[in-house]
Amino acid sequence: MSRHPSSAYKIVEAADWAEAREAGVFEGSTVDRADGYIHLSTRDQLEETARRHYAGQDDLRLLLVDLTGLGGAVVWEPSRDGALFPHIYGPLPVQAVIRDDAFAVGDDGGITSPWR
Repeated sequence: MSRHPSSAYKIVEAADWAEAREAGVFEGSTVDRADGYIHLSTRDQLEETARRHYAGQDDLRLLLVDLTGLGGAVVWEPSRDGALFPHIYGPLPVQAVIRDDAFAVGDDGGITSPWR
């Protein structure tokens, strides 16, 4: 049994997610593509990720991604303060997203989401 969660979160711009839904896959944000993988966060990492990278943005979607069907494309790698973050090497199939909701991050880094 894996010691890692079976799901993780991805914050995306609403327009990018709309395009991905039409295409059937999410190829990643500009930052994801530059880094060579799609960045995700665990539940415990989500607030800090939102604060650091999305403060002041309100046209976002929060995706809950089922990692179980992605196999070896998911790699857990150390990042912020040595914490292991889930990264997807390759595109994210839309069908792996089990929930998506409107999401906003205030200028102060506070999250506005129906998940809270």
